[in-house]
Parts: sequence; C-alpha cells; structure tokens
Amino acid sequence: MKDHRPPHHDIDLKTIALHAMEKYGFEPRFPPHVIDDVNAMHERVFSDIQKDTHDLRTLLWSSIDNYDSQDLDQLEYCERNPDGTIRVQVAIADVDSYVQKQSPTDEYAAHNGTTIYTGILTFPMLPERLSYGITSLLQGKDRMAVIIEFTVRPDGSFSPGEVHRALVCNKAKLVYTDVGNWLEGTGPLPNGVREVAGLEEQLRLQNEAAQLLRKYRREQGALELDTVEPEVVMENGEVRGLVALIPNPARALIEEFMVAANGTMVARLGAAGVPMIQRVVKTPRNWAGIILAAATLGETLPETPDAKALAKFLLKEKAADPLHFPDLSLAVVKLLGPGEYMMLAPGATPAGHFALAVIDYTHATAPNRRYVDIINQRLVKAILLGKTCPYSPAELSDQALWLTDREKASKKVKRFMRKSVAAMLLQDSIGKSFDALVTGASDKGTYVRLLAPPAEGRVVKGERGLLVGQKVRVRLLKTDPYNGFIDFECVGREKMV
Repeated sequence: MKDHRPPHHDIDLKTIALHAMEKYGFEPRFPPHVIDDVNAMHERVFSDIQKDTHDLRTLLWSSIDNYDSQDLDQLEYCERNPDGTIRVQVAIADVDSYVQKQSPTDEYAAHNGTTIYTGILTFPMLPERLSYGITSLLQGKDRMAVIIEFTVRPDGSFSPGEVHRALVCNKAKLVYTDVGNWLEGTGPLPNGVREVAGLEEQLRLQNEAAQLLRKYRREQGALELDTVEPEVVMENGEVRGLVALIPNPARALIEEFMVAANGTMVARLGAAGVPMIQRVVKTPRNWAGIILAAATLGETLPETPDAKALAKFLLKEKAADPLHFPDLSLAVVKLLGPGEYMMLAPGATPAGHFALAVIDYTHATAPNRRYVDIINQRLVKAILLGKTCPYSPAELSDQALWLTDREKASKKVKRFMRKSVAAMLLQDSIGKSFDALVTGASDKGTYVRLLAPPAEGRVVKGERGLLVGQKVRVRLLKTDPYNGFIDFECVGREKMV
C-alpha cells in the first residue's frame, strides 16, 4: 500500500502536538468564554499601596529562566545578616489576584492543571494575556507578589521565615545558560547583569546560599539524578535538532531556592492549622529493585530504604561512569515510584519527599504554570488576610488526585512529542548506523537510546540477548513521526563485563 503521508519537511508537528494533547485528555485551545473572561480584566495600577503590602520595588530582584520564557513566576533577592547567615526572599507572581476561584479561567486551568511544553508548541495553563503579561514578573514592570522568606545558615540548613505580600519590580530577566556559564567561569558576565549596578555581587551571594543549601541536602540524602530529557532546538520556527539538557549552577540555584521556598510555604500553612496539598515521593515502592541494580554494579545497599546510602552510591557511579549514569538514574526514578500530590490534614504526619531528602514539601512557586500552586497561594493569602480557608479537605483531596493524573498525562504528551520530533529528524538517515545504549530489555520489547542525537527507539531485529546498559551499534530501519516510532536493527554489541 502506498504511503501518502507528507515527506520530511512537510510533517505537521503542530497538528501532531494538538492531537497528543487531546489524546491524553487536555483542552489544547482556550474556549471563547475564557478569553472573554481574561479580556475583561484590568491591569492593576499601584498608586496607593495597601496596608498589608510592603513596597520592595527598590530591591535588586532578578529572574533566571529559559531564554524564551515569558511566564515568569519568581524573582530572587538575598542579603547577608550580621551573624553570617543569608536571608533569602523569593517573590512569587500573585496570580490569584486576577484569577478568581470558580471563574471560567480558573476552571479551565484546573482542568488542564499545568502548562505543557512540547518543544513545538507551548500550551499555557492560563491565556497569554495573563501568564505572559499582567501576572508575569516581567522586567521593568511593577507587580504584586507573595514573598516567601527563609534564612540559610552556614551549615546549609535553613529556617523558614515570613510569608507576606509585596510590590516588586524585576530589574533583570536573565537566562539559565548565560548565568550558569558565567558562574562556572566558562562564559562572560551576562549583559543583563553588567547593566544593573550591584547585581553581580547579588548573584554571587545567591549562588553562595544555593551551594550551601545543596551541600546540606546532599548530606541528608538528596538524590543526584541525571535523566536524559532531550529538548527540541528551534530556529526561525523550524526544528533543527534535539539536545540533552545540561545541568549548570544557575539551574541548581533556582532549584535550591524553590525547594526551600516550598518548605517555607508548608511551614506557614502548617502553623496556621489549615489543610494543604503536599508534593510527596513516598518511601520507594521497589527498594529491592534498587538493591539489585546496585548489586549488579558491585555495590551493597541496606535492606531497608536509606536515602543517604542511595545518594552516596549515585554520586560514586556518576563520577565513575558518566556515560551510563543517565540510564541508571532513569532506572532508579522508575523504582522509586512517581511523585504525587496528597492532601495533608492539620496535624497529620507528612509522607515526605524521599528524592529531595525533605519531609515538608509542596509546589507553590509557579502559579502561572501549575494549578496546585494557585491553590496553595489562595490558602496562604486567606491566612494573611484573616479569611476562612477557601478549600475543604474533601476539595483538596479531589484536587490532589486530579492534578496527579494531569501531571502524569502531561509527561506522556511531552514524551510522545520528543519521539515524534526524533522520528522526523531521523527520516533522512534510514540505513545509517549509530552508537547507542540499551535502556530497556523485557518481554515488552528492547529499547535503546542513541548517544547522538539523544533519540530513543525499539530494536526489532537482532535484539536477542541484549542487556540494559550494554553499548551497541544499531542501524536505523524505519521512522514514523505520526506515531512516534523509531525501529532499529542491532548490528554490533559490546561485551558486558
């Protein structure tokens, strides 16, 4: 049967992305009544500041995000205290001040639950007039924010501080890659930093605080995982390739501040005695599998789950075998089990987040992009304003279940689109051979990840006897961008020790 589908350059990835969204239960387009709701909103003018609001616009706030991000959720600012501790303030976009509970916009956001970045199209949780505009902490714009404070001690532990409302202004929209390269000493001082007096010193202090936090969490058993999640490279609207996301100090800085800020939010909600939604990764559901994975590499882990022992093992393997570490990381992630949202009643014992080595954790720092963060923002604002709790425990339980489901579905959309993009990029390479690593071998099939580009596919010929972690040579047989399929034949294999 003749294949009438379009050739390489005519493959409609945008349509594929829309179909993927619908397949996994998302609404990819904003209904007219949601657009009408947002268009009727008036951008705030801050001539008179309310009594419960601090004016912090003069502080050296800055944001660090991807180069193309417009939905800016958080800003950071630090200052050193006389006792040597570092006081950190994180400003979170006050999305709730525009998106009222049970409004058309709120109900749409609650249904999708999250912004979905496919690399081809971004499907915002909130219409762009909000998330890219009046609720985004854009450079040079006065914005209302919820401020989360915490203090970093010299040993890297932190104490939760105040949560309050404030008026802020972003002095510099910075980019992960530029700031990370500068902090590593492999790149120049970013222009956005050079142009703002005092910002260089401010960022160095932020980095110092983040490194202290990271060192402490590692000592407590935080897991250093490095799963390969390729990003689509776009130029002038055209897909140019796939690249693996490389960790850098700027990403680590934001990660550490968000972990501490989210912990502080939990402390504030807990002190007020209100129900909340926590983000948890329970004690590993398959610790025996993790023990076995370590044993195959000559390491012995305790019989009972031990985050510190696992963290030590992972750090050792990352240094000893960086080539295979992403695949070990992925195996550990699967054995740990997925993260999920859970309602925590006042006074109840939290389940904790095993991978982060923290007990009290939630998501409250990205309300333009995640709906659970809007819920937590409403909870804390009600406390600050002396109002009754806007959600019942039953409502929060239902939301936690639904948003856990939506997060899993969003990952499926992103994974499908990565496969579709890879299949398209490899269409002109049928018959060529690549170096790869075996990432899965079971009755369901044998799968490999190419070393370059970082594409995944199934071995449909010559797969017998292949083992996870084995380095192989594969020949590309077939690609199908519309179904996200890539088929290989194994033509060479490295002997396993």
